Amino acid sequence: MNPGDPLPDGWRWTTLGEACVINPRRPRGLDLTPDEPVTFIPMNAVDDEHAVVARPQTRPYGEVSRGYTYMEESDVIFAKITPCMQNGKHAIVRETISGIAFGSTEFHVLRATDDVHPIWIHRFLLQPHFLKEAEHNFTGTAGQQRVPKEFLINKSIPLPPLAEQHRIVAALETRLAAAERARRAALSQLNALEAMPAALLRKVFEREAKIRFWPRVEIFEICEVVMGQSPPSETYRPTPEGLPFFQGKADFGQKHPTARIWCVEPRKIALPGDILISVRAPVGPTNIADVECCIGRGLAAIRSLGDTDLSFIHFFLKAFESDIAAIGTGSTFQAISGKQLRALSVPLPPLDEQRRIVAALEREMAATERARTAAHERLALAEALPGAILRRAFAPGAPHDRD
Repeated sequence: MNPGDPLPDGWRWTTLGEACVINPRRPRGLDLTPDEPVTFIPMNAVDDEHAVVARPQTRPYGEVSRGYTYMEESDVIFAKITPCMQNGKHAIVRETISGIAFGSTEFHVLRATDDVHPIWIHRFLLQPHFLKEAEHNFTGTAGQQRVPKEFLINKSIPLPPLAEQHRIVAALETRLAAAERARRAALSQLNALEAMPAALLRKVFEREAKIRFWPRVEIFEICEVVMGQSPPSETYRPTPEGLPFFQGKADFGQKHPTARIWCVEPRKIALPGDILISVRAPVGPTNIADVECCIGRGLAAIRSLGDTDLSFIHFFLKAFESDIAAIGTGSTFQAISGKQLRALSVPLPPLDEQRRIVAALEREMAATERARTAAHERLALAEALPGAILRRAFAPGAPHDRD
């Protein structure tokens, strides 16, 4: 959609600067005493997920009078500073004391003229491509960049007649509400599937151990535990040279870690097939090394000493991850020591029994993973839907489809 593209009958191209008063001044004669309560909207009051003012504050005017952005009910507020702009800190001002509010100086305020619906402006600003264009027009130094007022003033916007705006906005809000319900349902399903593997594993281990009276051993009796150690920073490399270097859970994937940095002088090494367990903030999450790699002090490697199926140990660790996390100590951040890790008690059936259980669990986990992948895809589609709805709403030539 570009200025000059043909528009439906009655529509016209205009600019935000013509459709709105941008950053209007506080009206003269508005006298407030220092103790008078006023509505104040800090940046964190805006719920970026739903683009609404969710947590407005009431403060004495004297607390906010030294620096604020003035706004009134139905004004559109648009966060101008990075990263708040990219994170969607944009909303419409509602439910204020006496119809006015004061907010962060990092908001632009757009007050729609009489022939413009405020929600038409608000939803136009929330389009992903508009936010991307605003980002490309940032000015200022890195870390303190802002969307300039001039960008908003000069930005072209298609504008139907006011009655048509009302009709489209009503349909648009209905569709966006339905999209939000779909997103929440997809997220709820995904969260349930994410929790399912650990619950299933724990149930299997607890049931099997109770029925079959497996003996328990400590990890050090059946596995070698290699505690990670961070090499000197000058041995790190940003491109593949030496061994992949994994430092903690941040490097973990769904099953295997992903290399972000490499090390040419590793101190501690994990081998392909080793269990990698996070031992510092957080304690307990696991991955499997698929290559020889260097491990930092946030990880430990667990390696079978012989007649133990390491996948059985891995499933056990995943099943009781929360119990392992509870062992961690530390005032600054949680951690588990090598001694504590080696002393973990695990049930140990005969090797053929371990393999039978591993095979059954792998089938269950594969089915759960397929369901989880499908749920991720549904969530991605649901999260993309609002952007598609907004693009359609502001696409010239499509208003007849919006009933």
